[in-house]
Amino acid sequence: MKKLSKKTLNHSFLNWFYGHLTCFSQEHMQTFGYMTAMLPIIQELYDTNEEQTEKTLTYSTFFNTEPQVGSIVVGITAGMEEARANGEPVDDETINGIRAGLMGPLAGIGDSLVVGTLLPILLGIALGLSGGGSPLGAVFYILAWNIGMFLIMRFMYFKGYELGGKAVEILVGEKANAIRDSIIMLGTMVIGGVTASWINITTSFQMLGSDGSVIVDLQKTLNDVYPSILSAVFVLICWYLLSKKRLSPVVVMLILVAVAFVGVLLGFFDPRLAY
Repeated sequence: MKKLSKKTLNHSFLNWFYGHLTCFSQEHMQTFGYMTAMLPIIQELYDTNEEQTEKTLTYSTFFNTEPQVGSIVVGITAGMEEARANGEPVDDETINGIRAGLMGPLAGIGDSLVVGTLLPILLGIALGLSGGGSPLGAVFYILAWNIGMFLIMRFMYFKGYELGGKAVEILVGEKANAIRDSIIMLGTMVIGGVTASWINITTSFQMLGSDGSVIVDLQKTLNDVYPSILSAVFVLICWYLLSKKRLSPVVVMLILVAVAFVGVLLGFFDPRLAY
């Protein structure tokens, strides 16, 4: 009976960790990164060049998912390839069916949890540590992201190898959806707290009487009605532009720069408040 060694599994995982975007293109996306990760598996399980070539071509079909959470797919197919090498009824169609069926759901899960939740949290913490120009925030983010993602991806890879085809039900079942929704909700609350701490938009607009005294201080009036309402409005506008209008972050930032520039010219914003 053929059994993949720990060394080979680690080699396969490292190939995916470092090379999942190998030869990335719009036509192939992560196909060749996936194939690179499967090469050590195939080379250990099959002896002849003909067998290795045939099995490698299994992984030439299109593949693209969120790479961190998607590590589990590579682990699953490593386990399925081991089963195939031992004579179990696993063929190309079965393996590619698993890959095609999981890459979409895992992309949604990974983008929600990693890109939409974890990254903003880490960046928020890093910003807090960077006060006064301290490099501690950058160091924290680099270490936290790379070490954290390495450990998460390695865990997902080996859990996929351990579970094999059983992982499909776990990943796309009702319990998985409930856990994902709970984590997203928690992440949204954390991101909201970070937003409230770091965004502070105020206005300098005032109405003066004939004697030069202040009749209306707009910021004071807004604070009496709804403290930090301008900050909340701007956050909601950015969310609307990004999620509903599908504008890129760069375009949204340019819009904010334009609004700030016009606001200063009209006296609605005071540039000194930015310091």
